[in-house]
Amino acid sequence: MTSRAQELLREALTLPAEERADVAAEPLAGLDEAPAGDAAEVETAWAREIERRARRVMSGESAGEPWEDVRARVLQRLTER
Repeated sequence: MTSRAQELLREALTLPAEERADVAAEPLAGLDEAPAGDAAEVETAWAREIERRARRVMSGESAGEPWEDVRARVLQRLTER
């Protein structure tokens, strides 16, 4: 996240809950306005990626990671923010 985005986030977090919700909703609404083809392309790309990952697991090429390790890493990254 850029320093400007961090600054905007800090400012937004000082607003009352209802205003924060409005501030959060506006940029998200803009994401829904992407061309229809983009959603289909994203869905197709995710389907391919899921199939690729499943093949790697089923072939033994990738064993994945224990949930406890993944969770600890995610929590660590969140606390570093």
